[in-house]
Amino acid sequence: MNPMLPAKLASITLLAALLAPGLAWSKASDRNQPMTIDSNNNDCNFSDDGKCQFSGNVVITQGTMEIHADTADVIRKNGETERVVLTGKQARLKQQMDDNTWMNARADNMDYNISSEVIILTGNYNVESERGTNAGQRMVYNTRTGNMQSGGDGTRVRTVIQPKAKAPAAAGDKK
Repeated sequence: MNPMLPAKLASITLLAALLAPGLAWSKASDRNQPMTIDSNNNDCNFSDDGKCQFSGNVVITQGTMEIHADTADVIRKNGETERVVLTGKQARLKQQMDDNTWMNARADNMDYNISSEVIILTGNYNVESERGTNAGQRMVYNTRTGNMQSGGDGTRVRTVIQPKAKAPAAAGDKK
């Protein structure tokens, strides 16, 4: 057995574990679930400043989170995962939120900077949840603060905010 094989397998496991622990919209319990990455190919450099690229029908699952992309790049710097970049026509992310509602996002590119906890969606992005939708060409979302910025690049942004659901009136209530 190759003596480097256990270290390489540990690196793959570490990369997978770090791939999306803080992705926006994540259900907290999903972070404690195993992550599976299926792809047609992977090309990994296990150095401290390396990159792993998963390509060809990439499917990433962890708990309720499910991602589909053409490629997933995991970029490491100084031994830590620095960024995860998902691309496709279109990359799609679906996840149940802590309040048990669902969020769906799609974009040509999803770039997650782990240290700043910022996700940038570009290229015909669309984010949908029971609370509403937001669509445009570029969105910057800070998962730590919840701050979201869209537009400003000369393109239009469409935001739809759903009204808060009211409880149905009791059968005896009449106005």
